[in-house]
Amino acid sequence: MTKIIDARILSCPRPVVLTKNALEEVDEVVTIVDNEAARDNVSRLGKSQGCKVTVEQKDDGIYLTLKTAGAGPAKQQCTVTTGIVLFIASDVLGRDDQQLGSYLMQSFLDTLGGLTLRPETIIFINNGAKLVTKDSPVLGELLQLEDLGVEILACGTCLSRFELSEKVAVGKVSNMYNIADTLLRADKIVSL
Repeated sequence: MTKIIDARILSCPRPVVLTKNALEEVDEVVTIVDNEAARDNVSRLGKSQGCKVTVEQKDDGIYLTLKTAGAGPAKQQCTVTTGIVLFIASDVLGRDDQQLGSYLMQSFLDTLGGLTLRPETIIFINNGAKLVTKDSPVLGELLQLEDLGVEILACGTCLSRFELSEKVAVGKVSNMYNIADTLLRADKIVSL
């Protein structure tokens, strides 16, 4: 059975929430959105649920078809915990000296790349979201971590607020639903 979700005028994270709820009921969902951020967020949700995702641009919106891989709704699929999640809410490490804090953040992220134990996901919110952009002093370190398999998520609302949405150079622009879900599924959260 197919369920159709018309999310064209809904703001983040409603298209993702409605799609996730529908996937728990049926094995195929068609979600209609009206912007690229919603398209990417719903697509990312589908892939994280083990769905085959197809995207079709039409005159009246973007149609995403999500089909569960096996028989039955996605609720019956296995749930995977995220392991260690690093939560970064600032573009500096520490509070007193901005220049030192910037250096410490770069050093910390560079060190992570050399460790055997790494976070599975790094979430950037608030001023921390500035670190995933083209002008970031830690762009090289984040690209290296991404190449090593670390998932990089940045708050889309934060990037928009700082007018940096078009300058993202590493990771994925995410939403509060995905951020909250990732944090709640984590085995361990490290907050900087």
